[in-house]
Amino acid sequence: MNKAAQDEAAQDGAARNDRLQDGLVWMSAAYEGVPGDVARARETARAFLARLEEDHGHRVSDRAAQAVQLVVSELLTNACKHTSGPALVGLELVGGLVEITVRDSDPGLPVARSADPARVGQHGLEIVMAVSEDFAVYQEPVGKRVTATVRLTGEPRGRDERMARAAGDGGGER
Repeated sequence: MNKAAQDEAAQDGAARNDRLQDGLVWMSAAYEGVPGDVARARETARAFLARLEEDHGHRVSDRAAQAVQLVVSELLTNACKHTSGPALVGLELVGGLVEITVRDSDPGLPVARSADPARVGQHGLEIVMAVSEDFAVYQEPVGKRVTATVRLTGEPRGRDERMARAAGDGGGER
């Protein structure tokens, strides 16, 4: 390759890297609801966050890493518990946020519940809303899509604001 071609290739490579860093970075995986799926999904989340740091230079706080894994675990557990079909987990970098999406074939939407310390169990979405920047549930042509976002650094907005917004959007516990 001559010098001009090498220079052009280097510029093209730099442009691709710039687009990668400025654009969206994502990863997804399908799960059948078998034992070990939730642990494998958490490992996928850890790999995604490591890729953000190592390959793309984004700093991921310990709090964010724990929150992303917790959200993935809770949302996939809910999908596996309430769906007979597969679930798809997606992780995507959008600005300074990781958007976690879980799609499943169950058309039933979660129903918001207020906090109740006396209730045993069924606090998963409550926890998700507490550690997330945003939470939403969308009806899909087949099933639903549940999304939560976690800021890579810093704390999420106030919990009461998120709970009220989720209750108005149809989000919440089943």
